[in-house]
Amino acid sequence: MASKTTLPRSNMPTLNTFLICTRAIGKDGQYIAKPGKTTYLKVGARQHGYSPAHAISASRWKNAVIASAVCEEDCITGSTGDILFFVHGYYNSIPEVLWRTRTLQKTLSAQGWNGLVVGFDWPSDNSALNYLEDRSNAAAVAQRLIDDVLQILIEAQNPTEPNVPPCTINVHLLGHSTGAYVIMDAFANADKKGAFFKTPWRIGQVAFIGADVSSVSLASDSEWAAPMYGRIFRLTNYSNGFDKVLAISNAKRLGTAPRAGRVGLPVHVDPRAVNVDCSSYFLSKDPDKSEFKGTFCHSWYIGDPVFALDLAMTLEGSIDRMVIPTRLKDGGCLTLVTGKKRPIYQSRWC
Repeated sequence: MASKTTLPRSNMPTLNTFLICTRAIGKDGQYIAKPGKTTYLKVGARQHGYSPAHAISASRWKNAVIASAVCEEDCITGSTGDILFFVHGYYNSIPEVLWRTRTLQKTLSAQGWNGLVVGFDWPSDNSALNYLEDRSNAAAVAQRLIDDVLQILIEAQNPTEPNVPPCTINVHLLGHSTGAYVIMDAFANADKKGAFFKTPWRIGQVAFIGADVSSVSLASDSEWAAPMYGRIFRLTNYSNGFDKVLAISNAKRLGTAPRAGRVGLPVHVDPRAVNVDCSSYFLSKDPDKSEFKGTFCHSWYIGDPVFALDLAMTLEGSIDRMVIPTRLKDGGCLTLVTGKKRPIYQSRWC
C-alpha cells in the first residue's frame, strides 16, 4: 500500500518517542531483563532512557500514536499516515533501544518519509552470554506483539462500534537480528487465535535487517513463515555477507542453518519476498565515520543514510521493489548502492 511523501519530520518540531515494553518490573521499580506485563511508554525528547514512570494507559497511548502518525491523505490510496514498529534483537540495553528507535525516526525523516517509528522492547539482557536466554524471552513475548500492540491498531482499522470511521494508517514492521524471530513467531501465534484469525487484517511492509532466522525458514513452503506471508504485502530482507555476529549464530547450530541476514533468502521463496544484498555497500563504510551502536558488521544499518533512503522508499510502496533507485539489479539479484537519490519528480506524481 502506498503512502504520501510530505515534509520530512526533521523539519518538524521534536516529537516524543513512543515504545511498548514487555520487560518485568523489579523490586526497585525499574525494568529488568525478564518478561513481564506490557507497558505503553511516552518518552520525552530530553530523556536518555525510560522506566515504568513513563507509562501511560493503552488507550491514551493508542490515541497519541495515531495522532502523531497522521499526515496529509494520499490522493491515490487514501492512506493518512504510516507507523513502523521496530523490534530490536538480543543484547540490547534500554538506552540502546531508545537510541535505535530515535535514530530510525531521524534518518527516515531526513530521507522524506513522513511516518512514525515506535519501538517494541522485549527483555534482552545486555550481555552476549545470555544469547540463548534472550532467544527464549523472544519466543515468550512474540504473542505480545500481536495481542498488545498490533491488535489495538488493527481493531482501529476495522472498528465494530457504530459511527466510528476506520483508521487509514498503514502499519509496518522492522525486525533487527532476533527481532525477525519475534515477528515471525508473532504471525504464527496470531493464526492460532480464533476470532482474530478470521479478521481480514493486513500489515503493509515487513523488513528484516541482520535477521537471525535461518534462510530456509523463509522459503515458500515454510510452515513457520506461511502465516506471515499470508498477512503482509511485502517482505524485504536486507543481508550482509560480512556479518560476523550471524556467523557465530550459525556456528551455534553446527553450521546447518545459515542465517537470512548473512546469506539472504533461499532459492524458492514466496513472491512477496525480496532480498537486498548490502555486502558490497558495507565494504565501503568506515566505522570511524559512521553512526551506529553495537557490533558494526551487524548493526550498521541503523544510522546509515543510504539504508534509510532505501527503507523509506520501501515503506512508501510507491516504487516497485525492482526499480527502487538505491538498488542495482545484477544477474537477477538486488544490491544496495550509494550515490542515488529519489526520483526528481516523485513529489508531483500524485
